[in-house]
Amino acid sequence: MADLLVALALALVVAAATAAVLTRDPARQALVLALLGLAFAVLFTVLQAPDVALSQLAVGSAMTPLMLLLAVRKVRGRSRRGGREGGSE
Repeated sequence: MADLLVALALALVVAAATAAVLTRDPARQALVLALLGLAFAVLFTVLQAPDVALSQLAVGSAMTPLMLLLAVRKVRGRSRRGGREGGSE
């Protein structure tokens, strides 16, 4: 039964990683990356590494995608304003 859970968790990681690679929009990539982090957390839990799973859940599923979404938002905001940060030339 444990081998089946590990195989299912690995399949979930492979599916999420494939989806992350095939996604083209950076905002969607950040969301799929959050799902990948969640899949890794599930895998680490199945492999009886709860401390690593909690770290992965915090960093891989929450903080990294949030930082990427904020960066994408800032870059898209600059491109709408013409690339300038408010200074006059």
